[in-house]
Amino acid sequence: MFRYALRSVLKQRPRNFGTAPVPLPYQSWHYHLSRIRSLSSSSLPKINDALFIRNDTIYALSSGTGRAGIAVIRISGPDCLDVYRRLCPNKAVPKPRFAGVRTLFEPGPVDAPAANIVDSDALVLYFPAPKTVTGEDVLEFHVHGGPATVKAALSAIRKCSPSGGIRYAEPGEFTKRAFYNGRLDLAQIESLGDTLAAQTEQQRRAAVRGNSGTLGKTYDSWREQLLLARGEIEALIDFSEDQHFDESPAELLTNVTKLVKGILRAIQLHKLGSQRSELLRNGIRIALLGPPNAGKSSLMNQIVGREASIVSAEAGTTRDIVEASLDIRGYLCSFADTAGIRTKTLETLSQPDGTSAPAIGAIEEEGIRRARQKALDSDVIIVLASVEATKSGAHRISYDVETLELAAGAQQCLVAVNKADVVSPEPLKQLMQNFKSSVLAGIDGLRDVEPLTISCKAAVSPAAAGLTDAGGIHALTEALAQSFSNLTSLPDDMQHLLGVTERQNQLLSECERHLRDFMAEVGKSDSYDEPDVVLAAEHLRLAALRLASITGRGESGDVEEVLGVIFEK
Repeated sequence: MFRYALRSVLKQRPRNFGTAPVPLPYQSWHYHLSRIRSLSSSSLPKINDALFIRNDTIYALSSGTGRAGIAVIRISGPDCLDVYRRLCPNKAVPKPRFAGVRTLFEPGPVDAPAANIVDSDALVLYFPAPKTVTGEDVLEFHVHGGPATVKAALSAIRKCSPSGGIRYAEPGEFTKRAFYNGRLDLAQIESLGDTLAAQTEQQRRAAVRGNSGTLGKTYDSWREQLLLARGEIEALIDFSEDQHFDESPAELLTNVTKLVKGILRAIQLHKLGSQRSELLRNGIRIALLGPPNAGKSSLMNQIVGREASIVSAEAGTTRDIVEASLDIRGYLCSFADTAGIRTKTLETLSQPDGTSAPAIGAIEEEGIRRARQKALDSDVIIVLASVEATKSGAHRISYDVETLELAAGAQQCLVAVNKADVVSPEPLKQLMQNFKSSVLAGIDGLRDVEPLTISCKAAVSPAAAGLTDAGGIHALTEALAQSFSNLTSLPDDMQHLLGVTERQNQLLSECERHLRDFMAEVGKSDSYDEPDVVLAAEHLRLAALRLASITGRGESGDVEEVLGVIFEK
């Protein structure tokens, strides 16, 4: 009976409240059952909604446009077999899910013999409902991919029903039918869109992880538990005077609170997954900082593989931010070369010949301001220092303290020392040790950072052709890739959370807000105010509605507002 439904759910989820739910009064069973059914009757998509699902048959070119060896035309709907019989007269329908070779004819009058051949040796596949991509009968024609052949095949399909029962599909309509026939939920559809839009290997992996349906099942499970808990609370509201409950109102609210706390903890993990997946989708932002003439532009050109920034021996060449997008080890990145940062009283930024650096002008000052802002907006910061010769002929590492302190607050930070070619290995090793112990060790957030040595000049010299990692650029790139992994990786048992999208994250935040409002309301039992159980039940309803909006299953409303946008992607 329904009164024990929550008990069975909770036994499967020991982290949620584990005691039995409140038994419902026997005389009110039918009333209560109808109430709960009304809460969850819309848990599946409305398949017969006339606004979205029609009884006509649709077709479209499923493969890419343009000249190709093979073009795939997909047909979905109740008239698939009629289309086949018109295009392949007097030929048996291929065995379901097995390919058959057929000659396609242009349909003429029903009783007239077929005349014009559309395509010979076309491949035909038939998939009967309901276990198809759309949940309907599906027919596919794999024809030769020449533009004229494809155009003729599409025209022939349209002629199979002059009355308009067969029409060209609207954008995303195959996916929409799959949704309304229960083959996909919104979370899977968003993941499918990410799969199609993936430009890098990491984007593809994240999209595939979200396509398993695990997320949708999780959100449906949370929603079911919240609706059952709401039903128990509303039963308490309606029948508390009957005195047929095994638990007091306080005990019931305590048990529901345990359930809500468990869901809140899980939501935090899902939001973490969303933050990391957004980095993969939108790209990781990298800022290259350092003093003037440290070689930032040369390093950027080495990493992006082209002359994106102007390189000159004159300090301060870069006054504005130069950005470039690239794929580094499968991660989409936005790389920004910034103006050299220096202060008006910076002793370490004297010129290589020992003279003082020129004064900071208005244009350079604006470039420095933009560089600082870019650093604050970035996910990874690369701080560049350089080996410089002093007037006496010795060498030192030139750096900017403010830049190092700025980078220390970043999520991920790399420190690289350029111009390693100007000094021999042993003195360079000593310089690096002193730099780490006397400079980096004194800055919170950089004590454990191991600085890298690079030489942009050595990387482009003719002698670099036979070297594995000339100039240390490869090692720097590998360190960058590791920092990307630190930003985006999750434990193996949480990999599916990389499929959480920004839309889902926003709805999870709204669900979290309603659940915290519920916690605040029931928390009044510890104070002078009595909790309003009616308001508490309403918070659970609103939280469940947000979960329904994620998967598209549940009450209509804001779910339907996002359907068009998602399906057309």
